[in-house]
Amino acid sequence: MESVETLVAHIQALSGSPEDLAQLHGLLKQADSEALRAHSAALLPLLSQLHPGAHSLGYLFLLDAFLSAPANLKAHAGGDLLATVADFLISCSAEQIRLSPDKFVNVCKVLKSEVMQLNAPIRGIAPLRAAVRKIQASSEHLTSLHAEYLTLCLLAKQYKAGLSVLEDDIFEVDQPKDLFLYCYYGGMIYIGLKKFRKALELLHNAVTAPMSSLNAITIEAYKKYVLVSLIQNGQVPSFPKYASSTAQRNLKNHAQIYVDLSTCYGNGSYSELETFIQSNTEKFQTDNNLGLVKQVLSSMYKRNIQRLTQTYLTLSLEDIASSVQLNTPKEAEMHVLRMIEDGEIHATINQKDGMVSFHEDPEQYKSSEMVEHIDSSIQRLMALSKKLTSIDENISCDHAFLMKSGRERGRGFDYDDFDSVPHKYF
Repeated sequence: MESVETLVAHIQALSGSPEDLAQLHGLLKQADSEALRAHSAALLPLLSQLHPGAHSLGYLFLLDAFLSAPANLKAHAGGDLLATVADFLISCSAEQIRLSPDKFVNVCKVLKSEVMQLNAPIRGIAPLRAAVRKIQASSEHLTSLHAEYLTLCLLAKQYKAGLSVLEDDIFEVDQPKDLFLYCYYGGMIYIGLKKFRKALELLHNAVTAPMSSLNAITIEAYKKYVLVSLIQNGQVPSFPKYASSTAQRNLKNHAQIYVDLSTCYGNGSYSELETFIQSNTEKFQTDNNLGLVKQVLSSMYKRNIQRLTQTYLTLSLEDIASSVQLNTPKEAEMHVLRMIEDGEIHATINQKDGMVSFHEDPEQYKSSEMVEHIDSSIQRLMALSKKLTSIDENISCDHAFLMKSGRERGRGFDYDDFDSVPHKYF
């Protein structure tokens, strides 16, 4: 135990300057496979001699070594151990833990696993949210912890908590899997909030992201993409040209029942769609999509009412109920009122004779609020355009990209290949 106690003394003495931290990091890596693993069961009491904020790097190594032994987790399940890990994630120094990001991610995953076993995912949300921010190089950086954090938000049904990371613009990705999971879980968060347009954006990214072979995440994302497209837009768009050929050729084959559902929805018959869903309930339930499928069925009323606005200027509630297969004029009135409130149609209802008058969009785009909204959208687009230009310039100078491009062309480079590269990079 003397060597471990000596290491604790080193941690206390060398957690200040960058030079001291570099020396400490070397000592910790050397001890990690020897003293720490050999005495992992005795490490937990030693943590009380360290401060999670001031001695973050050393604290991380000791905590990771302790948590790596299943026997330690079993002996200290829940209670004080969870509190210790949570306090560390919230209090630790970002500068120090970034020296050993893999160990930090391991500790975070142990916390997530433990709160899930306790069926208390909400206990892990605040610590993991802090952990995401500390391991990020910037808010544009997507880490492997994003998906872990969003998983806990989904399990705890704390959908709004997920917005803290979903509202960031992401430009840097460590691993492709991180992106697929982020888009899939993020789409589910927005579905839970009934923000279907935002959900559609993320699911679209998961479906159209570059891929050389299909993965299970993309297949499940495509199933939800079809359903949310029907709810939001009443149809499923074809694959864009930039989608991978792998996705375009194979995705529909793995989600045929959802393609058939989309075709049935396009026929505009509520009863036909209801029959189709009832005959395939077990399949939708197995995919954990039955609730979303029922929302697709409900949206059929809305979609059919919207079609009526394109044909008629006035229509009675009784005729609307008959046309969209609602049971009573009262039900038709409730649907129309809800759609007016949500801004999906523009209409007025005459309560005396039960007539509905459909109107054009009254927005003249002249109000100060609308001008401010348009201006902020323009500013955002300009910022994104500038960012994309910068990324394009960096990629055009990337050695690996240039070499791969040269191999695909089947020849080496000559100086003419670099004509389009900005001179400021030379």
